[in-house]
Amino acid sequence: MRITHLGHACLLVELADERILIDPGNFSGDFTTLRDLSAILVTHQHPDHLDPDRFLDLVRGNPQAHLYTDPMSVQVCAGFGVQAAAYDGPVQLGEVTVTPHGELHALIHEELPRITNMGVALTAPGEPRFYHPGDALDAEPGEVDILAFPLNAPWQRSRDMAGFLRRINAPIAVPIHDGLLQRRGRELYLGHAEKFGGPDTRVRDLAGAGAVDLS
Repeated sequence: MRITHLGHACLLVELADERILIDPGNFSGDFTTLRDLSAILVTHQHPDHLDPDRFLDLVRGNPQAHLYTDPMSVQVCAGFGVQAAAYDGPVQLGEVTVTPHGELHALIHEELPRITNMGVALTAPGEPRFYHPGDALDAEPGEVDILAFPLNAPWQRSRDMAGFLRRINAPIAVPIHDGLLQRRGRELYLGHAEKFGGPDTRVRDLAGAGAVDLS
């Protein structure tokens, strides 16, 4: 499995000859130049996961890519002139199985209505099991080898992050959702993840590292 962290929550995951882009948002780098994508997956409609200004260009540059989203993002994509499909159980992309998990975005505030959020697990024969939670920590993705985990968010405390890392206890954890942090703050949260996270988990920071092979 090869993973490229394109900034914030956006990851390009390459496995079993498929190229899958997850959560291309407006805190992320230039994903519009990517080509030959097998699929574009969106966990929820917030602009830091679904960029309203660049999403159409991304889709136009990858006409062959399948597009799957949570239920509420289908209408948002339609507003961009893009036809997306909501998950109705697992979907197959070649040898890769994409399994949605969860239902709602984590609570930000009692006065802010919650939207749908569906994390995605990627599995394929001979490949590590990967999970991206989007903006919720309550789903049960099963056994995970490589976990993408939010480093910082308005809806998350450090103890929430640590609890999530400990509960999943994946061998490898990749920090994402870091677009609100300056350098020193990011180092602080990374330290919390490394100190208080899963007992069997190694944190692998892929920010700025390009494409990295993980197994």
